[in-house]
Amino acid sequence: MLIERAMHPTWTANAYVVAEGNGGHGVLIDSNGVEAQLLAHIEALGITITHVLVTHQHADHVVDPAGLAKRYGVPVVGSALTKEAGVPIDETIGDGDVVRSGELEIQAIAIPGHCPDQLAWFVNGTDCFTADCLFKGTVGGTMGGGPTGYADQVDSIMHTLMNLPHETHIHPGHTAPSTIGFEWERNPFIRIWRALDPEGTEQCRVRGEEATLIFFGPDYDGTHKAWVRYPDGRDAIVGGSQIERD
Repeated sequence: MLIERAMHPTWTANAYVVAEGNGGHGVLIDSNGVEAQLLAHIEALGITITHVLVTHQHADHVVDPAGLAKRYGVPVVGSALTKEAGVPIDETIGDGDVVRSGELEIQAIAIPGHCPDQLAWFVNGTDCFTADCLFKGTVGGTMGGGPTGYADQVDSIMHTLMNLPHETHIHPGHTAPSTIGFEWERNPFIRIWRALDPEGTEQCRVRGEEATLIFFGPDYDGTHKAWVRYPDGRDAIVGGSQIERD
């Protein structure tokens, strides 16, 4: 199997081509506006694109999926919720459904939390495209996930993605790849959810609102991500720049 990635130089958002190999069938995953190198790769290797797959509705991942689909005369595939959000989806797909591209079997896995419509794409049982849910060394924010965003995110990571084989390669929506096993052992959020490391107790403010800083750690782009708990019991994962510390 062949996997190539193009990362936007400012947003760090990834777009991917996944194919059987030279001269085989394949798919594009997400559109970040800098797919030219992927398109050149597709042409050079004689890959037949069969679908454009969309992980979720956020603008840095859906720059022009319809344009890519038109180029190859193929459908844009994503969740019904992504279509409802205004992304030009031609074929909707649900949790557990499968897209086939030649010998590639690509299963859609619902991973809400960062946003309600988000899907992961699990290819041939070996590689999972985890969108903005799980990254190398960190996790996605939950402020766009609605009132159950944090709980959904924990469930998507701990009870869905972490149930994949530990040798599974993950390809996030931003920056570098990893494996399920590496994240299970080393991701600091997952370690706290596993009760291996303690929760923090430092008091802070999140955009002026009092909260407890459960964890302040790395984000995928060299900045920080924070897990906070509000006095009413709500939890959230937010960007580190939103945290005011004494």
